[in-house]
Amino acid sequence: MSKQVFTQVIRGAHQWVKQAEESLEKALAEYGPGKRIGWDTQTSYSLPMSYSLMGLEVKTLGELKAQVEHARELLKPIPSDELWLPYLGDGLDAGAATMLAQEALVALRTVNGYVTPPGWQGFISDTIMRELGIQLVDGRMPGFALILGPAPSTEIAVRTVRELQKRSILTFLCANREGRTAREQMVEGGVFNDDASLKECWDLYVVPVGPDSLDAIYVLNWSIRSALTFGGHKRGEARKCLDYTKRRIHAFGIAFGEISDDWYAAGAGAILMGYPVISDSTTTPEIRPTGVTVREEIVVQTDYEQLVPTCIDTRAVKVKVEKIDIPVGYAAAFEGERVRKEDMHVQFGYKYSDAVEYVHTADGSEVRDADIQVTGPDFDTVKEGGALPLSVEVLVAGRKMQRDFEGILERQIHRWLSHAMGFMHTGQRDQLWCRVSKKAFAAGLRLRHLGTILHAKIHDEYAGIVDKVAVRISTDPETVRAKAAEARNAFRLRDDRIAGMTDESVDTFYSCTICQSYAPDHVCVITPQRLGLCGAYNWLDGRANFEINPTGPNQPIAKGRTIDVGKGEWEGVNRFVYQYSNHKIERFCAYSLMEAPMTSCGCFECIVAVLPLANGIMIVNREHSAVTPCGMTFGDLASVTGGGAQTPGFVGVGRLYLTSPKFLSADGGAKRIVWMPKGLKNDIRDRLQTEADRIGEPDLVDKIATEEEASTEEEVLAHLEKVGHPALALGPIF
Repeated sequence: MSKQVFTQVIRGAHQWVKQAEESLEKALAEYGPGKRIGWDTQTSYSLPMSYSLMGLEVKTLGELKAQVEHARELLKPIPSDELWLPYLGDGLDAGAATMLAQEALVALRTVNGYVTPPGWQGFISDTIMRELGIQLVDGRMPGFALILGPAPSTEIAVRTVRELQKRSILTFLCANREGRTAREQMVEGGVFNDDASLKECWDLYVVPVGPDSLDAIYVLNWSIRSALTFGGHKRGEARKCLDYTKRRIHAFGIAFGEISDDWYAAGAGAILMGYPVISDSTTTPEIRPTGVTVREEIVVQTDYEQLVPTCIDTRAVKVKVEKIDIPVGYAAAFEGERVRKEDMHVQFGYKYSDAVEYVHTADGSEVRDADIQVTGPDFDTVKEGGALPLSVEVLVAGRKMQRDFEGILERQIHRWLSHAMGFMHTGQRDQLWCRVSKKAFAAGLRLRHLGTILHAKIHDEYAGIVDKVAVRISTDPETVRAKAAEARNAFRLRDDRIAGMTDESVDTFYSCTICQSYAPDHVCVITPQRLGLCGAYNWLDGRANFEINPTGPNQPIAKGRTIDVGKGEWEGVNRFVYQYSNHKIERFCAYSLMEAPMTSCGCFECIVAVLPLANGIMIVNREHSAVTPCGMTFGDLASVTGGGAQTPGFVGVGRLYLTSPKFLSADGGAKRIVWMPKGLKNDIRDRLQTEADRIGEPDLVDKIATEEEASTEEEVLAHLEKVGHPALALGPIF
């Protein structure tokens, strides 16, 4: 701990206590011990700080004496230059002494004829505490800030307050430097008028409390009452009250300029309550060990653009964006909306352009929250009905964020963007297909608004693990290609995490119902050896998402009694699928295409379809646009396979599942694969070769026909006979 800091804290506390002692003695001599003090008409807690920390009910000058005496008892001698000791405990005691002394001083004002200057709040009543305190406790108001003194300039003051307002953080203003206050800067900067009522200030979340440093105590004793009112703690339960403010009231102090001894002492009181102090002064020593506060106690930030983000990060404030600022409606009701070709202004991905979305963690120092950058042409540069490439990169930072959570957030992009009226989103990773309707374009929807949505929703739903969100959106072809290549490397590493796990090694699978807006009866069952059909979620992702969002779309499925080990049918899984498919799907066989296959939504990476004549199956990926040997394009097959229907002979899958030992193992597995597009074969060749070697068919990959060898089922059969494909030696597929 910094000797300099706590020397100044203790020195400042001595000043406050001495001032309280002198003022009390003067008042006693003038009015006598029976003179009533305090705010009887505004609070039920006498003097709130001594009520909570000491258990006192101070209503008269005589009763105030015990409070001031205890403040003196808490003080330790000012540290000498020669002696070095642990100062934390002494410093925190000095902080408590300061709060008790300051409360005594403002209470003495009530008998000395002091009148709160016009435009300043002064004491904050229980009524206000109850109205706004509950919002601090339940999270609707993320927290509050206490700003000490004026900022170096009006511009900095206004920017700081505006950044706090944007995050719905209540801001209190107090103290002055040479007579200048932050309140004056708010008037100069147009935040409110000089004659603004206090109600207007509360409505703006910017409240001038008092022009002196002493006035900070009004905010702290307003805060301590939350522990008594909402925490249910009793008077005198100091430890419980302080623990409550630390855990439940997300507050912090901002000190502009050099910190004087009296400010340091007041700051120590705030720290005792769990509230860190952020300073812009390079001479302020930082105190970064955690414990008294949730994170660091004193942090220096000299970059004013980063000041508020630093405050939020230091106090672990979880910001919620209540209203998403976009020009179209935003609601879950729009999630299943389809944008038809004739209604479309522009589209991205599928067979029309490159497209990728990618979430990854970043160091907190490298991310500025709400930083949304767009490069390349926007919607309004495209001829109606045209297409653009698209990359959406989301950078997230948080002290609890883990790389295992990246895929979870990434998969939610589908849901979050689909909630925007007129924006259609299907697919995931680098297998996207998005459309913007003519109406949404006419209303003003542009690329930047996609970043606005993602920033707001990640904070809203994953505040427990994410502190900062930045978004990079590009339609520049070179940038998109480079970002897609970077993302594919990350996707490959994620997919490799689960290697070695088997379905038999666990007794719980996980569901995914994200796509039920498009397919209400669809339930994706994710196992260690079968990832979600979108290709974005594996079993580890499902487990992690359930841990951070227990009521979300990924729920545990207990396998229960085994019905058929070969087909992959379990009693518990059937029960779950039946319940969550709206009682439409009674059975599910994990390893069969022909008997009770999994339902499909529309986000599948690939479609598997039976080719009866060839006694095998063909696979087509989303990027392949030509007619396949079954006589249908990918789009035609999607209309047959998707929508949540259980259609024997057709199923949507993630491409990684094609190389799993469990891929249609009940029907012959990889030996049944007789046709797939060349591009898909090249993409999965290495993994598919590993599976071919495992089953004793090392030449299988080369024996699988592509569009270069066959375009009809008859041509596929001829190719199989020519190369001696193992499918011909298997029993009938049905």
